Amino acid sequence: MSKVPMTIIGAEQLRKELDILKFERRPKIAEAIGEARELGDLKENAEYHAAREEQGLCEARVRDIEGKLSHAQIIDVTTMPNTGRVIFGTTVTILNIDTDEEVTYRIVGEDEANVKENLLSVSSPIARGLVGKSVDDEISITTPGGTNDFEIIKVEYI
Repeated sequence: MSKVPMTIIGAEQLRKELDILKFERRPKIAEAIGEARELGDLKENAEYHAAREEQGLCEARVRDIEGKLSHAQIIDVTTMPNTGRVIFGTTVTILNIDTDEEVTYRIVGEDEANVKENLLSVSSPIARGLVGKSVDDEISITTPGGTNDFEIIKVEYI
C-alpha cells in the first residue's frame, strides 16, 4: 500500500476517532449483543442482527483507520521554508479571474477534507491544479462546474 499523506491535525483526528471506536463504541456494541442474546431465538431477533451489523461497521472502520495510520506520511509544512510553491498542507489564497472572488483553501488529506471549512482534498480537481504552482501563477482548472481561471495570490506554510 502506498503512503497516505496527512497533516498533523488529520492524524490526530484519526487517532481520536480510533480511540472512540475502540474504547467507547466497541464495549457498547458488545453489551447490546449480550442483551439481545438474552432475548432468545437469534434467527428472528432484530436487535441482535442490528447490533451485529453495527459491530461489523465499527470493526471495518477500525481496520480502515489503523491501515491509514500505519501508512501515514505526516507532513508538517510549518517546518519547511516557504518557497511560494503550493504543496500538500499549504494554505493557498486564489482569485477567480472571472468573478474577482477571492477564496482561501488548505490542501489536506482525503479524511480531513471539508469544503465548508475550506479544507480541500489533495485529490480534488482544484487542489490538483494548484499543487506545484507558485504565487502570481495564473491557471485554468476544470471542475465539475466548468473551467475557471485563477490567480494564486498567496501561499502560506502555516
